[in-house]
Amino acid sequence: MIRPAIGAISLDLDDTLWPVWPAIERAERELFAFLEVHAADAMRGMTIERMRELRDRLWLEYPQHAHDFSTLRRLSLRALLAPHGHGEDLVEAAFEVFYAARNRVTLYPDAGPALARLAADFPLVSLTNGNADLSRIGLARHFRAEFSARSIGAAKPDPRCFEAVASALALPAAAIAHVGDDPLLDVEGARRAGMYAVWLNRRGEKWPHAEPPDLEIATLAELAPALEAVNATRRDAA
Repeated sequence: MIRPAIGAISLDLDDTLWPVWPAIERAERELFAFLEVHAADAMRGMTIERMRELRDRLWLEYPQHAHDFSTLRRLSLRALLAPHGHGEDLVEAAFEVFYAARNRVTLYPDAGPALARLAADFPLVSLTNGNADLSRIGLARHFRAEFSARSIGAAKPDPRCFEAVASALALPAAAIAHVGDDPLLDVEGARRAGMYAVWLNRRGEKWPHAEPPDLEIATLAELAPALEAVNATRRDAA
């Protein structure tokens, strides 16, 4: 079967454009410090680890929100603060402290230059299970559209995520390359949806599944020339 040329790219965000855990850990520390000042009664005996345990418990109690990290964070703040008489104003203020810090990310060195080059040649969209805000981070100018598990109502590798991308781009799935770091959520999810599945393997890990990705790269700098080669091959075969 002759496949169409790659006409657009879908990009994962966390651990693809930046390492996510340094930002999350910083955000948790800043949230904790804020709450110690503004809700000292609720924070007696509390630790960051216990706050994580509370969020994890709510993740199990509210499976309908498992794909929505922002809602889960607010639920955990309400559960912590409401028994001490604190209301929604403090919940929202605390969430904003966390969310602002969560979006202060440090890009991988290859990410900025690669995005600029890719956006010049392809429509780019983001597809993430997280809750990063590209406008806050300063990268929204590179993207035609942004998709998250929260906005779709489902998390990768659910096919609805990839279907939403294809619909927004008005392209067949085979004409879209999805790029991400997670073998299951990104690569297998994209493959099952019919997309060209690209594994960004920054740490040189062994591929864990039977069928390999369509393309494996170690940095985003490799992506543009690799897709140009794919398109040349597909055009020659047409």
